[in-house]
Amino acid sequence: MPLTVALDAQLAVGTATGIGTYARDLATALGAEGVTVRKLQAAWLDPWRFDRRFLWDQVLLPLAAARSGATLLHATAGTLPFVRTLPTVVTVHDMAWLRVQEHARPYARAYFGTAMRGAYRRAAAVVVDSAFSGREYTELSGDPRPPAVVLPGVDARFATLVRRPDPAPFALVAGTVERRKNMILAIETAAAIPDLTIVSIGPPTPYLDEARARAVDLGVGDRVRFLGYVERPVIDDLYARATLALVPSRYEGFGYALAEALCAGLPVVASDRSSLPEVAGGAVPLIDPDDAGGWIDAVRAVLGDRDRAEREADAIRGRAAERFAWTHAARALRAVYTTLAG
Repeated sequence: MPLTVALDAQLAVGTATGIGTYARDLATALGAEGVTVRKLQAAWLDPWRFDRRFLWDQVLLPLAAARSGATLLHATAGTLPFVRTLPTVVTVHDMAWLRVQEHARPYARAYFGTAMRGAYRRAAAVVVDSAFSGREYTELSGDPRPPAVVLPGVDARFATLVRRPDPAPFALVAGTVERRKNMILAIETAAAIPDLTIVSIGPPTPYLDEARARAVDLGVGDRVRFLGYVERPVIDDLYARATLALVPSRYEGFGYALAEALCAGLPVVASDRSSLPEVAGGAVPLIDPDDAGGWIDAVRAVLGDRDRAEREADAIRGRAAERFAWTHAARALRAVYTTLAG
C-alpha cells in the first residue's frame, strides 16, 4: 500500500521564502520517491499575517489533514496544530523564536516560541535541518528524544545556471530583511569598498527601515538596492550575474542563501555563526560577524582576483549540488514516515 502523507504547504502560497520553498520542493521530491503527497493549502489565505497564520495552523490545517485520507501529517513550517487529527511529523527549522527574536511582538514570541516548544514534545517525530539546529532543539525544547537531522535540498536549477558576472561588481544578499540576518554588516562592508554595490532580495520587515537609514548615513544609499520579494527568473538572473554572495547572518537553522550560492558556483563570504560552518563544509571564507575589518578584507580578496574566485567556486559546485540534492532528503524523510506508519 503506498504511503500517503498530508503536507502543510501553506507557506508556499504567495511570497514563498525559505520555508515555502522547502515545502514546495519537498512535495516534488517525495513524489519522485514513491510517496503519495496531499499538499494542503488555502490559496485565498495570506500566511504572513499572524491572525491568518494562527487560523491556518490551528483550525484549517487539522481539518484539511483529517479529510485528506493521509496516513500522517508533515507540518513543514515549524508550527503544528495543538489538537492533531493525524500522527504528525514536524520540521523545526530553527529555534530562533526562543533564541534571537527578543525584538518581536510578545504574542508572536509566545506562539512561535513558547507554545510551539510544548507542541513539539507531543509530535510523533521531530526533524531538524542541521546538526546545529538539533543541538539547539535539544537544549531549548526539553524534549528527551533526539530529533532526526535531515539536510534540506536545493533546487537543482541552481547547479545548471550559467555564470556571466557583470563587469561592475555587486554582492547579492538573499533572504528576508530581518535583524538576525544582519544586513547592516553588508552595508558597512560596501561603504569601505567604493566600487561595490549591494543587491538585497527578500521580503521586508521593520528592520529594513533601519538598514536603509544606515546606508544613507554612510553615504551609500545609491549603492544599496532593496528589491524585496522577486520571482524565480529574477533570482536566477541575479545569481548568474552577481560577483559574489554575502551571508552575514548571526543565526540560521540551515542557511538557504549559502547553500544556493554554493550550488550556483557563486563566490561567497559567510558568517561563522550557527549552522553556516556546517553548510559551508570548509568551502568558503567564514568571518565573525562582529569583525568588520575581516569582512572588508575577505570581500576585497574576491574582488582583487575575480577569475580565481570564479574558478574556486566552480570547483566546489558539483560537490555542493550532490550534497544538497533533494533525493537525499526525500529518502531520509520517507524512512521517518515509514517508521511511524509501520
